[in-house]
Formats: sequence, C-alpha cells, structure tokens
Amino acid sequence: MYHVEQKENNIFLLLVIIGLVALFTILAYTLFLDSHKYYYAENVVGTKIYHEEETDNLEQILQTTLDSTVGISKIKDKGTTIFLENSAENLGLGSGVIISQGYILTNQHVSGNKYSTCYITMHNGATDTGVVVWASEDLDLAIIKINMKNLETATLGDSENVQIGNRVYAIGNPVGYELQRTVTSGIVSGINRTIRLEDNEKKTYMEELIQTDATINQGNSGGPLINKNGEVIGITTVKIDNADGIGFAIPINIIKPIIKKIEETGKFDEPYLGITGYDKEAIPYLSNNINFETGIYIEEIDKAGPLGKSSLIAGDILEKIDNIQIENINKLKEYIYTKNVGDTVTLTIKRKKETFEIITTLAKS
Repeated sequence: MYHVEQKENNIFLLLVIIGLVALFTILAYTLFLDSHKYYYAENVVGTKIYHEEETDNLEQILQTTLDSTVGISKIKDKGTTIFLENSAENLGLGSGVIISQGYILTNQHVSGNKYSTCYITMHNGATDTGVVVWASEDLDLAIIKINMKNLETATLGDSENVQIGNRVYAIGNPVGYELQRTVTSGIVSGINRTIRLEDNEKKTYMEELIQTDATINQGNSGGPLINKNGEVIGITTVKIDNADGIGFAIPINIIKPIIKKIEETGKFDEPYLGITGYDKEAIPYLSNNINFETGIYIEEIDKAGPLGKSSLIAGDILEKIDNIQIENINKLKEYIYTKNVGDTVTLTIKRKKETFEIITTLAKS
C-alpha cells in the first residue's frame, strides 16, 4: 500500500514539474517575442512610415490653395476644347501657384526660358500676361512676373520635414482649362528619389524628388503639392507614363532663396560654382564602381568657370561648403542660391584618403 501511494505521489510530482516547465517555457518565449518584435519591424522597413488622419477643416484649407493655383499657357488662343489628342502639349497648358504678390512659381517646361511670355488664368477667370524672370532647365522650375494685385498667395511649407506616409494633395489642370484646379489626394510614397530623363539622346537627372501616388497628369505640371495643413511642399513635375500611381514633385526648399531675392530685388543673378556633380543617389545610373558615403561626386569642371584653374579634378568628392556638410546636390544648390555673385566660398574636398580645402569666388551664371 505504501509503495503504491509513493508511486502515485511521484507521478503527481512529475506532472507538476512538467507543467511548470511548460508554463515557464511559454512565458519565456512570449517575453522573447515582445522584446524582438520592434527590432524585426525596424529592420524590415528601413524608413519610418507615418499615418495621418484627414483634418477637420480640409475644405477650407484646400480652397485657399485652389484660389492661388493658376492656369498657364504658352499661346494666347487656348482653342475651344481640350478633349483632343495631345491637347495639353499642343496648347502649351500647365499649372502654377502664386507664391507672393505678382509672382508665380511653375515648371520651366511649362513657362519656357527667361524672358518668355506666358498667359495666366486666375481662379475667377481673370487673365493676365506674364514674363518669366527666372528659369532653370536643370531644376525644371521657373518664376513668372505678372501685374495683377491683391492676389491669394499660397503658404510655403518645409520639404525637409516630409516623411513617407504623409497625406498630400496635388492641385492643377489635369488635361486643360476645362478641368482646371482639380484636386487629387494620396500619400508621400518615397523621398530623395532620383530619376533619369532621356530626350533626343540627351540624358538628364532629377534628384531629391518627392514621390507620390496622388494622380498627376500632364496639365498638372507646375501645380502645387500640398500637405494636410495646406502648405506647399513641392511643385509637381513628371509622372511615369507606363505606371499608375507614380508621380514626382520638386521639393519647395530649393527655390526659397531665389523667391526671397526676387521679392526683395525683383531679380535673381544666379551664382555659379562651375562644376557638374552627382550625389550617391544618382551615381548608380553612371557607374557601379564609384563608392562614397556622403557629398557630391565631381564629374566635370568648367575650365572657364571659377574652379577651372584650381587643383580640383574629376573624381573628387565635395564634402562641405563653408564647413556645412553637403549630403545631396539639392543641398548644395540651395546653399549656393543664398549667396551672391562675387561671394567667396570654401570647399572641403576629399581625394582618396586626402582631405583639403579650396577657396573660390562665385561667378555669374
């Protein structure tokens, strides 16, 4: 009898031990998963994604920007309809946004080059003739001067703070004036994008673009891309023709120094450094054998420019300007635009394991 009871007690004790071991195993595994789930999430998605809710006063915010969005045509006679093949291209139609009293920001491919004439249509149907006072084919941006007063101006945001997942709205004329100031919504689906454009065997690169899935069509070019607060964070420029939901906008920050100078002086004399370079986002288009972490890869130096007689050579890396770290080509341009022709700047250059400085004077572009 004693042996039977002892055997039963041993079996019971064994079951208790097995149960406790199983319990502790489950608890330990659960704690392990909790401690690692955020680690896995951060490594699967390399960039933080933000989700934003719609704002309560969205209609009012959009209306303000709608009133500051204009239609732009290169020809005065817009025709009777835009529902024709290639109508936006043939009529030279595009969009723009009023950035201050008397000035409109748009794409260079919409307005044309400096001193070109454009025809502007306001939100209320009023029209005016504008003249391009500044344009950059490389940036695909232009500023137009008009004579109208008491205009509704857009608020410029900070494109440096744009994050993937931010809610955005594209405003413009998608196929012409009959559907002017159309609003499409989406999110920021990519940042710091570099794309290659080819036209008649000429290759150009647009860098540091904002990618969005908000619908962008040909007539939207030059219109504003705004955030949920109604602030302009970019100017829409191109879309991928063979893919839906892939459009791009030029970050607004790069143009801010130019806007400021034109508002103050009525003109902008572009300072010229005299180099052609690319940041690391564009380098894969050029070569797989060029490696650097930050800065600008110098591909070409204008021999007649400010650095033509300096010790700078192709293949050098421009790391800093006036001791400011340069992470991409837009940051370099943005800083140069704050300077004036004749100003002196100090470049920090890296060549293999050597780092040195070059002092140069900015010329007029």
